[in-house]
Amino acid sequence: MTIILVLHTLLVITFTIRILLRDDLSPPGRLAWFIVLNLLPYFGSAIYFLFGEIDLGNRADKRHKEIFEEIRAKASWFMGEAASTEELIAPVYRPGFRYAGSINGFHPSEGNRAELMADGDETLDRMVADIDAAADHVHVLYYIWLEDHTGHAIAEALIRAAQRGVTCRAMADGLGSRAMINSALWQRMKTAGVQLAVALSLKHPIHTLLTSRLDLRNHRKITVIDSRITYCGSRNSADPEFLVKAKYGPWVDIMLRFTGPVVVQNQLLFASDWMHATNQTLDCIALASQPADGGFPAQVMGVGPTERHGATPQLFANLLACAQTELTLSTPYFVPDATVLEALCAAAHRGVSVSLIFPKVNDSWIVAAASRSYYHRLLDAGCIIYEFKGGLLHAKTLTIDGKISLVGSSNLDLRSFDLNYENNILLQDEATTKAVSERQQSYINRSEVVALPAVLAWYYHKRIWHNVIATIGPVL
Repeated sequence: MTIILVLHTLLVITFTIRILLRDDLSPPGRLAWFIVLNLLPYFGSAIYFLFGEIDLGNRADKRHKEIFEEIRAKASWFMGEAASTEELIAPVYRPGFRYAGSINGFHPSEGNRAELMADGDETLDRMVADIDAAADHVHVLYYIWLEDHTGHAIAEALIRAAQRGVTCRAMADGLGSRAMINSALWQRMKTAGVQLAVALSLKHPIHTLLTSRLDLRNHRKITVIDSRITYCGSRNSADPEFLVKAKYGPWVDIMLRFTGPVVVQNQLLFASDWMHATNQTLDCIALASQPADGGFPAQVMGVGPTERHGATPQLFANLLACAQTELTLSTPYFVPDATVLEALCAAAHRGVSVSLIFPKVNDSWIVAAASRSYYHRLLDAGCIIYEFKGGLLHAKTLTIDGKISLVGSSNLDLRSFDLNYENNILLQDEATTKAVSERQQSYINRSEVVALPAVLAWYYHKRIWHNVIATIGPVL
């Protein structure tokens, strides 16, 4: 018993020193880990060993750097130029676009167009039709790819395309799509000639546990056809009923179909993941520029554990600071860090109309509790909070002043901030932003307002529970 106690004490001291040496941890993050290490003897040390470090390893960091150096060397003209921000973006919004461009080098390119898909059925129909019309290549990457109607339809479209000679590449996350990766349908795609890859494979879990983390995932949703069309939004390759978590359904997503130069930027982001998973070079990916005839400026933004730490919350903070009159944000997972929380409150305090839309029932009880710990602060600042009642609102959207939109895969929680690879498109266009805003209003119409008196009337044990979960949020 004495030996075990001494061993545990040494482990706690070791991990405590490690935590104090980490410059990437915020003070609340350090405090949360200290609480876990001391309140959960033995188990707390194991948790830190398995989940404490946000790192894919030096090899992954080095490979990521090599990949983007190759992309910039061979395809920089597709990534846009920093100077274009000054030419294409209204002055008040330039700081947000400049910051987005600083993350991985994608800058605004004009000549883009977008269509907002009406619902999941239209998204699937249009996507399958575009794949069936592909002449050169189709590239897809999904965090969750299920063997349901949607998952089968996309796979069958890829099989048909590959059989007629179109180059098809399909990637899926090793955890989120593990059933698909081990399925007969995955094998059928391979047999038909679809090139397959697994993002962050779990083939060697022990090695992953010892060198990284099992929950560092590729959360991106990318579809590119012939470098002419790309889809961006929150939807995985899965039915809205989302049978693996059916009791929370339907999952309400948003997807936009883009044409223009931003397509090739999304292609390059896909290429970075493909190169990392397969060790191939950029030469294997077909790239073609699109004519910039009319349309609006837009740029891709990709983040992940091998990118700059804090990029996502800093991007949101920059965009929120640009808002002049109104901003509306929807996300299923809201556990902001201080950067985002302060930016939201500051926007409301300076007179911006801030509307936040969250699901009333969340598939993560941890996120649900942590989210509600922030309600009092937000409402007190003047934000308006809506809780969506028509299923799990999974759409990740931000609109600003009727002019700026951000759509993609990023949530406003610590997992998206630190652990996941995410993809988004940032654009300036009144027509597209109006369409997204109208969709946000449809969410609001199916929501109930959360009023400050109701929050203040919550039972003490409920408020304590929310705040306890939020306190250890940085480790969850």
